[in-house]
Amino acid sequence: MSGNIFLVGLMGAGKTTVGKALAKRLNKRFVDSDHEIEARTGASIPLIFEIEGEASFRQREAEVIRDLTSQQDIVLATGGGAVLNPQSRAYLKERGTVIYLRASVHSLLQRTSHDRNRPLLQNADPRKTLEDLTRIREPLYNEVADFVIDTGRPNVQFLMQSILSQLGPEFGQGEQDCGHHSSSRHAMTPPLSTSQTLNVDLGDRSYPITIGQGLLGDKTVVAGKIPGKRVAIVTNTVVAPLYLQQITAALTAAGKQVVPIVLPDGEEEKNWASLMKVFDVLLTEKCDRKTTLVALGGGVIGDLTGFAAAAYMRGVPFVQVPTTLLSQVDSSVGGKTGINHPLGKNMIGAFYQPQAVVADTSTLNTLPARELSAGLSEVIKHGAIIDPPFFDWIEANIDKLVKKDAAALGYAIKRSCEIKSDVVRQDEREGGLRAILNFGHTFGHAIEAGMGYGVWLHGEAVGCGMVMAADLSHRLGFIDEHAKARITAVVKAAGLPTVAPDLGERWIELMEVDKKNEGGQIKFILLKPLGKTVIMPVPLDVLQQTLAACTKA
Repeated sequence: MSGNIFLVGLMGAGKTTVGKALAKRLNKRFVDSDHEIEARTGASIPLIFEIEGEASFRQREAEVIRDLTSQQDIVLATGGGAVLNPQSRAYLKERGTVIYLRASVHSLLQRTSHDRNRPLLQNADPRKTLEDLTRIREPLYNEVADFVIDTGRPNVQFLMQSILSQLGPEFGQGEQDCGHHSSSRHAMTPPLSTSQTLNVDLGDRSYPITIGQGLLGDKTVVAGKIPGKRVAIVTNTVVAPLYLQQITAALTAAGKQVVPIVLPDGEEEKNWASLMKVFDVLLTEKCDRKTTLVALGGGVIGDLTGFAAAAYMRGVPFVQVPTTLLSQVDSSVGGKTGINHPLGKNMIGAFYQPQAVVADTSTLNTLPARELSAGLSEVIKHGAIIDPPFFDWIEANIDKLVKKDAAALGYAIKRSCEIKSDVVRQDEREGGLRAILNFGHTFGHAIEAGMGYGVWLHGEAVGCGMVMAADLSHRLGFIDEHAKARITAVVKAAGLPTVAPDLGERWIELMEVDKKNEGGQIKFILLKPLGKTVIMPVPLDVLQQTLAACTKA
């Protein structure tokens, strides 16, 4: 089977937007036939229409459809008139799954009214043109389509849910799979496969995230994802007795030399002294710039090892092997590395992407309940800021997650990685969008610094911080009481604190040391509404109300 998906429909139906999202979701390559025509001719579509006429354009279009449909594993957005050619219709039907994206004339007109790249609509009555095109082409779209998706609701997540629920086993989808994007509060958990791989798309810095059970002892997996003949594994005193021997044996069996570096455990150890210990071993062992650093542990080890890799010999390869839920769903993905300073968390570091992430979900079996709850805070965060159906699913499955249900945890990790990967792809260095991933963190980082690193786990502080951010969002009129209550309830059900410690006058001072702040103003990520965010400073009196309501002496 080709594994191809072909999107057909009128101009403005959403073929490009849906196609790109679908390609990302299914790890396929996205292609736009109009863009391919422009690339081959060096001219825009309107110019081709003007110089050569529509008949010549249709011939070029048919040739492109013939060539593109012969490729493998693509999502192809076709031009609106591609189905006019009988041979093109035959190619589409024979070489892939065809989806007709259908929209009303009113919707199409709204989406295309200001688009000057639609030559057929550059006339006095574009509405009549669209009505005529619909009458002529709709029978042809229906002829080639395997199924039809209405795009009148301009919500990409909703459209993804609709499409994925109808794709067959060839695309790893089916009736069981459709539930995990459902807006139902009782959505089913998809079955957990042996392993699955996602891709963080950052051009030449792209890398895979492999998620599955029993990966650390799999010589094929660890050797395939960890490059180089020499490997330095950075871990801590808690993780080393559990997994260091296992991964070392797998790497040694693959012919690699392993240098272990074992650090003390704890957030308070994420400091300059620990970083120097890593450099001491690397230099003593004469590790060169082809040595790969492996971060085997939670977020502290991942952040510190990544920073060491970014700095050692001005940059050596590193691979994340996260062993906690928090690191598997969040900190191992995205290339944020660093250490803490007594005056602020993660204030010293670098953006430095790993070569790969290998998340062995079996490691969660030994994870203490408190650490598991800490990881659930970041799972909840992903649903709250960007994916309401996922938040619904978390609410419906929070008991399973707390009880370490393998299928539920597997899906939570996968979906969280998908969400974070997509945000990182759009904003690698936190110039704008990526800051939304800090929902709850402004309050949370203040709690960690104010209490002393390690007193509260990072995930505990973030969970409480999300409750505070929800309260602040409610006070500003951005979310209703019900949404605020939902955030608080799911954080509590995850086993996380919902009442903050009383840091007194230090709250403002601690929050002023935050990378998001500009011009001395504290910036907060707020919900507006649940599933969407806004980043902004807030009036001091409203902030003081939230601090008073959410803290205890």
